[in-house]
Amino acid sequence: MTIPIWVYAVVVGIVISALMALKTGREERQLEMENIEQEGEIYMKRLEREREKREELEVAGE
Repeated sequence: MTIPIWVYAVVVGIVISALMALKTGREERQLEMENIEQEGEIYMKRLEREREKREELEVAGE
């Protein structure tokens, strides 16, 4: 009993599709992590500016 060639083609297509899905998912997670890091840096800079403003107001108020 032989298996038709199109069955092999379907199986190869499924495997390639799964590999591409894994690759794309990994890339998306990496981009998301980079975006989160950038947002965190922006937030930390804003906190530092607010802290500096508060310190300036405290020094000016003394």
